[in-house]
Amino acid sequence: MISEKKALLGKKSSAIREIFEYGNRRKAEIGAGNVFDFSLGNPSICPPDIVNEELIRLLNTEDQISLHGYTSAAGAYSTREAIAKYLRDTYNTDDTAENIYMTVGAAASLTITLSAIVCDGDEVIVLAPYFPEYRVFAESAGARVVEVKCRENDFQIDIDALRKAVNKNTKAVIVNSPNNPTGAVFTEENIKALSALLSKKEAEYSHPIYIVSDEPYRELVYGDIKVPYTANYYDDTVSCYSFSKSLSLPGERIGYICVPKKCADSKDLFFAVCGAGRSLGFVCAPSLMQKMIPACLGKTSDISVYDRNRKMLLSSLTDFGYDCVSPDGAFYLFVKALEKDAAAFCERAKKYELLLVPSDSFGVSGYVRISYCVSTEQIERSLPAFKKLAEEYGK
Repeated sequence: MISEKKALLGKKSSAIREIFEYGNRRKAEIGAGNVFDFSLGNPSICPPDIVNEELIRLLNTEDQISLHGYTSAAGAYSTREAIAKYLRDTYNTDDTAENIYMTVGAAASLTITLSAIVCDGDEVIVLAPYFPEYRVFAESAGARVVEVKCRENDFQIDIDALRKAVNKNTKAVIVNSPNNPTGAVFTEENIKALSALLSKKEAEYSHPIYIVSDEPYRELVYGDIKVPYTANYYDDTVSCYSFSKSLSLPGERIGYICVPKKCADSKDLFFAVCGAGRSLGFVCAPSLMQKMIPACLGKTSDISVYDRNRKMLLSSLTDFGYDCVSPDGAFYLFVKALEKDAAAFCERAKKYELLLVPSDSFGVSGYVRISYCVSTEQIERSLPAFKKLAEEYGK
């Protein structure tokens, strides 16, 4: 016998990946330049120069045995301390190396954190629309997933709806800002209201309710937008970070978990994180990547390219008659489908080789996600196709 649950999970790939694989097949058939693939959140700009410079320096100057050898299970101490110092200097925290656990990217950070905090009968709240793997991670940890929809006009957290959903079984709320798939950045006012609500519920139920803060897009914001650092507003926050988006390194799988000192049962929670990493096999993140990170903290790829893409798409699609909410961060545009059935709309879009992701997989209906982390040239060439698609619906 095998695990039927895991077999089903393996057979049923995510909608995003299915569209991406369809796109690869179409590119092979008609040429990559004729397919407008907006499915995957795969950074399209090069890492900042410091990444390759530091990797070359390490390869040329460091002892090769230690450079490629195991670090401690929680990660190289020097890297953990460098990250803690960055958090202290940037967000005025009191974190030290003992609060940092190195991981193979944000997916591992989330999986480990949820495994560390979830007990039998616990519920984890996800704020819809949400990254679909949250459900996989939470359910794999043994939690019951509860969806709470964000406000549709601006995709901020609906505090009244959340208040009704929190109960004695609530163990955590997953917060993702800047958000995938909407690009929304939760305002300071919104985060304060969330913190006040959860603090009140903690007192009412006499146990911690954690915010699991998924932060891979933390630096990817536009204009003068500021991203509130959630742990500064709510003590029981566990931060899950990845360098995949900020440094354009999605394939290198490097990130970390921060369990702040002020978090409830902080020391035991960090031990639980270490134990979860051990039981899941997520120990000793890639050594070379770990040792590269200290030189790259606070650096980002040239996100002005994403900003240019964002402005071009938003302006053009609005002119064509699409209803879009302007994204303040990340690299996604969330657009109302031109019919109720978003999946049917995406199928019709394929007629023009436009590959979009229906919102059903994100926990809401009637929208599509467009990933604009693509070349500006692709966006320019795709605009006539978007216009023709809109015209089919009388726009």
